[in-house]
Amino acid sequence: MWRHNIIRSLSVLLCLFIVAEVNYPLLRPHTQLSIFALLGLAITFLIKPVHPRVADAGWARTLDGVMVALTAAVFGYVAVQSEPIFSSLWRGGASLGDRAGAESSLDIAVAVIGLVLVLEASRRAVGWALPILSLLFLAYARWGSAMPDWLFPHRGYGYERVVSQAFLHGQGVFGVAMKVMFTYVFLFVVFGAILELTGATRFVIEYARRLLGGTAGGPAKVAILSSGLMGSLSGSAVANTATTGTFTIPLMRSGGFSKHQAAGIEAAASSGGALVPPVMGAGAYMMLEIVVPPTTILQIIQAAILPAVLYYLSLFLIAHFSAKRLEASADGVTEEKVAEETPEGGDAAMPGALEGIIFFGSLGSLVVLLLSGFTVFRSVTLAMAVAVVLSQLSGPTRLGFSRLVEACTRAARGGVALVAAAASVGIVMGVVTLTGVGSKLPATILPLAEQNLFLALLLIMFSSIVLGMGLPSAVCYLLLATLIGPAIGDLGVVPLAAHFFIFYFGLMSMVTPPVALAAYTAASIAESPIMKTAFAAFRFSLVGFFLPYLFVYRPQLLMLDADGGAAGPLAIAAAFLVAAAGIVPLSASIAGFGRGRLAMVPRLLLFAVALLVLMPAGRLAVLPIAPINLVGMALAAVLFWTLGAKRREAAAA
Repeated sequence: MWRHNIIRSLSVLLCLFIVAEVNYPLLRPHTQLSIFALLGLAITFLIKPVHPRVADAGWARTLDGVMVALTAAVFGYVAVQSEPIFSSLWRGGASLGDRAGAESSLDIAVAVIGLVLVLEASRRAVGWALPILSLLFLAYARWGSAMPDWLFPHRGYGYERVVSQAFLHGQGVFGVAMKVMFTYVFLFVVFGAILELTGATRFVIEYARRLLGGTAGGPAKVAILSSGLMGSLSGSAVANTATTGTFTIPLMRSGGFSKHQAAGIEAAASSGGALVPPVMGAGAYMMLEIVVPPTTILQIIQAAILPAVLYYLSLFLIAHFSAKRLEASADGVTEEKVAEETPEGGDAAMPGALEGIIFFGSLGSLVVLLLSGFTVFRSVTLAMAVAVVLSQLSGPTRLGFSRLVEACTRAARGGVALVAAAASVGIVMGVVTLTGVGSKLPATILPLAEQNLFLALLLIMFSSIVLGMGLPSAVCYLLLATLIGPAIGDLGVVPLAAHFFIFYFGLMSMVTPPVALAAYTAASIAESPIMKTAFAAFRFSLVGFFLPYLFVYRPQLLMLDADGGAAGPLAIAAAFLVAAAGIVPLSASIAGFGRGRLAMVPRLLLFAVALLVLMPAGRLAVLPIAPINLVGMALAAVLFWTLGAKRREAAAA
């Protein structure tokens, strides 16, 4: 019980500290981030055991307590040595930043312990992949002079310089990754937790059911719409799958979909949630800090609209065609299931009406505030306040003190993994800055791009997917933007399009075998084979692997012209129509249905025709509709007409 109370107290303190310091800062940035990391890592050690099998062992709980104490000591030391109010305690009379290059032995010892704590917290929170990558980069910084030519050797640095760069100063653990988490991401995690407690999830699912439940593949379409809306708020494909999948997967099963199909659709829909504006799982707000030249949040949100529409259009079409092929029932929602989802004392005639007011009121206020020129963090803070005020309209939705504490606890449990991961990514970013590998990697990619941009993009795609395996999508984007960001600015691609390219493939790693975390989560809910589910999710989200290439070659899909300026309405409309025209045969090919069940040859023909429609003309297509696209559209129309004619002949016979 005492452990639970400590977690609740630290969670409330973390949320209050972030809201207060982001909106009305009193401390120096370095102090802010050190306290943020202190609270985040302390909660991580308390809620994530050293290993699930020994979670209740006495020695394991003692180790957790030791880790929390060391975290408080180490990060507290950084805060004290950085904040002027504690200047009487500064070693040598100088702040930690002013001691750069002349750190004391105590500073180095603190840095070493801090790095160990960060790596262990990251291992507990997101697994082995990120800590191992961080260790490899630390080894690269220390022994760079011994590296072969193909591994970008450098002169090497002493361990004091390496650990101080990675931990003590503003280019490592307390760098851009941690700053973005503190300033933007965690606020949206709290916002999502508040909406969840008011019943927003219940409303979104009910709204989707009423809107789409009566159509072919209705249960799957309900899952796609609700998972997309909720995924935008959470930003985590895994968390979104675990939350909405418990309802939507049984819903799809009752509608005729197999276990692995239902789980695959849910994983694909949840993985695309962070693509949906205006929230975008807070991914948009990381671009604010990274994209060069700087862009505004409204430009990022505007650029995300059409790709998100196209991604979910493809999922709707695949669900529709799959339902037709399976002859699935139109609506698998039972009245009993709806009753289960209605809050006690709620309106049975219109389940979720009050929750809908809260959902649209708070989300609408967020959009209005952003459009009015408010900063991102001020907008989301005020939107949270709107949600709390609107929740007072009814007892079932009302957020009193205890439920606000619960919202903080949920936010902390869902967000501390991002804090630990951001700290570990900071190590990588510090080494990149120290060694200059960030400029050496582009030197390798650029010659390839000069010969063939497509090959360079393929290399970046595979890097994004591989590095994204096992990492939260937001962390994956930060990591890749650090490593590859300097290269993509010189590829002749619109900078925002290049960053969207990285961001999309970081998200697609959630449904790419063999490490597809969203698909694994969905498989556990559906009790379906893991790899079969992973490949189903990959197939359903296949359009997500085409879209990044489309808006690199056709930036009009991001409402941008080839120079990064605003594109004209006609160019935008033409680019969108071409992409949508290509998605229809692609979806039919994936689902195996087009005017009737499709054999393998027609499916392959439709796939080839879709490629012709989507294919850009030239290095960077200026005209959104090229002759080859028109040929593809004509062939698609002929193919669909032929399939329909054969079906009519068969029916007549």
